[in-house]
Amino acid sequence: MEKISPRVDLAFKKIFGVEENKDLLISLINSIVGTEDQVKEVTLLNPYNPKNFKQDKLSILDVKATNQDGKRFNIEIQISDEADYDKRALYYWAKLYTEQLKVAQDYSALSKAIGIHILNFTSIPQAKNYHNVFHITEKENGFAYFKDLELHTIELNKFTSDSSEELKDIVAKTRTALDIWVAFLTRHDLLTADRLPKELDDKNLKKALHVLDVLNFSKEERELYEDHLKWLRIEANTLKKAAAEALAEGISIGEARGIEKGIEKGKSELIKMMLNQGNPVDKIAKITGLSITEIKKFI
Repeated sequence: MEKISPRVDLAFKKIFGVEENKDLLISLINSIVGTEDQVKEVTLLNPYNPKNFKQDKLSILDVKATNQDGKRFNIEIQISDEADYDKRALYYWAKLYTEQLKVAQDYSALSKAIGIHILNFTSIPQAKNYHNVFHITEKENGFAYFKDLELHTIELNKFTSDSSEELKDIVAKTRTALDIWVAFLTRHDLLTADRLPKELDDKNLKKALHVLDVLNFSKEERELYEDHLKWLRIEANTLKKAAAEALAEGISIGEARGIEKGIEKGKSELIKMMLNQGNPVDKIAKITGLSITEIKKFI
């Protein structure tokens, strides 16, 4: 059977969003955040629960946690490039921040909130780095005053987007703890726990690979995973087509215009196919992250 992909949000949450793997979540967070926000212990605020899948939309398969100092983290892996993703990221951060405050508490009770968005697409074409960190800073002098806001974006395809790359190519670009986790998320198919090169010889990576190997899904979970994986593959093929179209039109690869065009085409193809297969509208909405109203436009 084909290896489960940790880039599919359902698998991601089943790996990082359970009590027995909190050490993996801590390692992932610490590879992303700065020195002042390093985590020693976490409490999961929304642990993995398969009973929620019938009601929940695709976008809620995130991992929420708080650390020993009360700081809050929201880690999400996003399959598809939805419209206004930047606004949704801010909205999620705002909820993470404001839901801390209980009745009769004052604002001093609020702790820093950190949003971590792992993206299976290019969201910030003007940025060369795959990992970018955002704060509110003063326009002219650049200093940070509102320090409780922090958003991280990790664009996986900026680390590797070439399926022909070999293990030696991944090793050559692996220098940090975050590189190791991104290698796991993007090219887990090249990694074997007991035969890792020294650059990737990490106890947390070994455990994550083992968890992935033994990961079991119920029938409902497997169906949802397969649907999400189908979406992931169509999106990947769409991006390749978009790049080819961009070249044919004399546009540089990665140009937002070409990529956007291809993604929208891929979404419509998938939605039409699922409708033709008799899938109910609410199920398609869960898989694609689109609203029921948007799905009905294709009927």
